[in-house]
Amino acid sequence: MQYLLMIYQSEAEAGKIDAATSQKIIEEYGAFTQSIIQSGNFKAGDALQPTSTATTVRVRNGKTLTTDGPFAETLEQLGGYYLIEAKDLDAALAIAARIPDARYGSIEVRPIMVFE
Repeated sequence: MQYLLMIYQSEAEAGKIDAATSQKIIEEYGAFTQSIIQSGNFKAGDALQPTSTATTVRVRNGKTLTTDGPFAETLEQLGGYYLIEAKDLDAALAIAARIPDARYGSIEVRPIMVFE
């Protein structure tokens, strides 16, 4: 079964991390990503640009409306994701717990809906 692991973190708090710690976290992400590629769990994954680069689209009464910024103001923002294959939810949760930002933010684990 496939799961989307959504990585949430506070952009404000992430901005306070010094360069050495930031580099260490990047290296941890590299090692984590390599481990799930080698185990066959990895399907896709990417980091996202900051929310200041986001544009939200809504269609109301046939009109397309765009707003600069994310959909909602929150303490934590979606910073990236992994799409993984795991045998069950417990296996997906175990993988999510290994994501470096699980120590600083939160990881939402959601099964992918399959349409047949």
